[in-house]
Amino acid sequence: MINIKPWSFSGEEGVKLDKKPRVLVTRRIPQEGLNILEESCQVEVSDYDGVMPREILLQKVKGVDGILCLLNDDIDWEVMEAAGQNLRVISNYAVGYDNIDIEEATKRKIMVTNTPGVLTEATADLAWALLMAVARRVVEGDRFVREGKFRGWEPLLLLGDDVYGATLGIIGLGRIGQAMARRARGFDMRIIYFDYHQVKDIEKELGVTYHPFPELLAQSDFVSLHVPLTRETYHLIGEKELKMMKKESYLINTSRGPVIDEKALVRALREGWIRGAALDVFEQEPQIEPELLGLDEVVLTPHLGSASHATRTKMAVLAARNLVLALQGETPPHLVNPDVVK
Repeated sequence: MINIKPWSFSGEEGVKLDKKPRVLVTRRIPQEGLNILEESCQVEVSDYDGVMPREILLQKVKGVDGILCLLNDDIDWEVMEAAGQNLRVISNYAVGYDNIDIEEATKRKIMVTNTPGVLTEATADLAWALLMAVARRVVEGDRFVREGKFRGWEPLLLLGDDVYGATLGIIGLGRIGQAMARRARGFDMRIIYFDYHQVKDIEKELGVTYHPFPELLAQSDFVSLHVPLTRETYHLIGEKELKMMKKESYLINTSRGPVIDEKALVRALREGWIRGAALDVFEQEPQIEPELLGLDEVVLTPHLGSASHATRTKMAVLAARNLVLALQGETPPHLVNPDVVK
């Protein structure tokens, strides 16, 4: 539990008055997180059904001391300027923070925090579920049955591909990439990986081997993406890379949508450069590339990576604790711009 400090100041006549900092939560989160905030802050939770429109966000942030936001809230210089000089912390309810202008926040001495670690296993579970679903055509099969097309067992009905013993290529061997490798070991898969920094110390533990990016694409039966969105990873997978992959291979993305050039992916699926794809994130989220919706070769889920009851609650608690600690003048444990406290 957090040791909550009293929020107070002395008025002109020396009377002690409560002065709780103001906090905006841009979307309702699990109550456990809100309870932590409400113990020491004046909390406003958006009642807008969906991502808060820009013009409303710019109004709501005025004068706040802290913002607890989601990955689909664009927190840039304009939002920080609208908030004003009171803004001291932006707590992101996510691991990634590409939705926040970190450089601008640091310049303004605003702490930015995230929620790493707590969603690793849930996201890896979802990535594995997508891999299995696309390989064994689970979603197509479900739709086939619901549409009344099932006539009984048939030798050539909805043939998929084996996962056991296949080659899994992991791009990005961070927490989630490592968790994905552990799951693959149970299926006796050959596991290869690419990362911008080779992690030799855990290769033996995980049973993985490093391969240069082009080699990984050429050798993998399944390519699973676990990278943050940066300038280097934007459209990491485009036409050139898709053509390097096996015609029988599958692409799985639970990282960030813009890591894949979706128009190139559509062409790859239509023309058979690869066999299938499974996506939990999208390039223009929440908009989906229209042509993807008509393809049976792709499984689509609505950004469910961390969507388990336990994980989303842990994220809410962590995001709230980060925010409260920052407002109390302490350094939160998950500060992504440490230069702000130097």
